[in-house]
Amino acid sequence: MDGNGRWAKARGLPHVAGHRKGADAVRATVRAARELGLPYLTLFAFSSENWRRPADEVRDLMSLLKLYLRREIADLHRNGIRVRFIGDRNGLSGDICALMEQAEETTRSNAALTLIIALNYGGQGEIVRAARRLATEVAAGRLDPSDIDEAAVSRHLDLPDVPAPDLLIRTSGEQRLSNFLLWQAAYSELVFDDTLWPDFGLEQLQQAVEIFGQRERRFGGRSG
Repeated sequence: MDGNGRWAKARGLPHVAGHRKGADAVRATVRAARELGLPYLTLFAFSSENWRRPADEVRDLMSLLKLYLRREIADLHRNGIRVRFIGDRNGLSGDICALMEQAEETTRSNAALTLIIALNYGGQGEIVRAARRLATEVAAGRLDPSDIDEAAVSRHLDLPDVPAPDLLIRTSGEQRLSNFLLWQAAYSELVFDDTLWPDFGLEQLQQAVEIFGQRERRFGGRSG
């Protein structure tokens, strides 16, 4: 989700206005994903690198995050949406972690859509966490180093039961992954949309899904 700041700047507004409008786009996109029958939707809400932003912007983002979790969970639950999180929780405040746990527990049995929110997340950091978990098992004698393969690494990621994404969408015209789902996106189809995130919704998501449907996925093999 990229482009909140540029959306606000183009309108002579402070960055926080762009982030607030971006929260509206989150609601619209979650609703659109459910309407389209998508089983999973992962949103990159706050990266491990976003701490480098100005302190007031980080503070505003955290406040918006807490507001979103307090206000939206009941609605998500009513619509059968399960909420899960990826990222390093050790770097987040206790009140945010409590809201995350409450959201996960409240929506645990829902099956209409699984909404995964990446908070204090970085793809490299997730791989490091997986490596540490593997090293702990080796040190404890529960795992032989020769048994470490791609499947073993996948089992030690933040949410090992969630399938790799078929489609990865980046908004605002930027064309890079920015440390997002680096392991899981190995064979994801990539769509780069010029729309700034606050203007993203059903139309843009549907178009991206249609583009995905036109792709030929070979996973390293040959067509035909």
